[in-house]
Amino acid sequence: MGFRVIKTAIAALMAVLIADGLGVHGATSAGLLAILGVDVTRKRSIRSISARFFASVVGLLFASVLFLLFGLHYWVLALYILTAFPIIVRAGFKEGIVTGSVVVFRVFSEGVVDTHTLLTQLYLLLIGLGSAMVVNLIYMPRTDNTMLEIRHHIDETFSVIFSNISRTLREPGFVWNGQEIIDAEMAIAKGITEAGRSLENQVINPKEDWKIYFYMRKQQLESIQYMLQLVSQMYEHMPQGDLMAELFEQLSKDVLTEHYTGRTEKLSELVGNKFKEMELPNSREEFEVRSAILQLNRELERFLKIAKKDKAPAPTEHRASPFPS
Repeated sequence: MGFRVIKTAIAALMAVLIADGLGVHGATSAGLLAILGVDVTRKRSIRSISARFFASVVGLLFASVLFLLFGLHYWVLALYILTAFPIIVRAGFKEGIVTGSVVVFRVFSEGVVDTHTLLTQLYLLLIGLGSAMVVNLIYMPRTDNTMLEIRHHIDETFSVIFSNISRTLREPGFVWNGQEIIDAEMAIAKGITEAGRSLENQVINPKEDWKIYFYMRKQQLESIQYMLQLVSQMYEHMPQGDLMAELFEQLSKDVLTEHYTGRTEKLSELVGNKFKEMELPNSREEFEVRSAILQLNRELERFLKIAKKDKAPAPTEHRASPFPS
């Protein structure tokens, strides 16, 4: 918000100076129009300013007809609002209602409807909204650093989650409040929002890498939540649980790396093969726990497949994916 205020000040000053320099009557109105035109992203700015300009033109023409027919009376302004606003909304220029009203009320204040007055309002529109457009297009703050911070926070949160799963598998009585799940969910939601904003600022050749990445993380979090349901069914300690604990301990380290190591995937394959070699359960309780552990391993494989889609393998030529597992 702080940077937007600075941009707004620059756009308003630019509009006033240009209008005053060109000798356009009511230069301060150009500054007001510039303030209305400053927006948070480039694409949104283009849509918003276009809507404001066309809404103002439609409103100006509509009001001019009403003023010429009925005169410059206060009740005509109310009539304008009642009749013009629905038309502007239906035309798809809803965002421009306020801007159009500013222009119409200026015509009313002038006390005369003629070509000079209408052209003056058009000049002010072009200068004010044009200044806002220039400022918006020249610079928008990059969000890459913010998204990198969110990414690292998600990595660290996932790492803590996997460490706690590992401990739970070794110690079924271990109690964990699961706060990291909530933290990860909030961070992913924030990342998706920031990625969308970054995409809105890319007018030419937009890249959706970050948006894809955070949606991948969302899928992984859903997988983790299912894993936790499976872990909750493991009320008894078993040797197979220790195998899975080692797996999650390794994953808690791999998730912090900048590339896909494949170590956890290999361990998962080994655990799966060991399960096939084991004797059948001797009791119903053992069957239930071992079944949950086997499902946990399969869900972990699904988690790793999601990560593998958007990551390069461990760098053999010192290349690494920008996205961690």
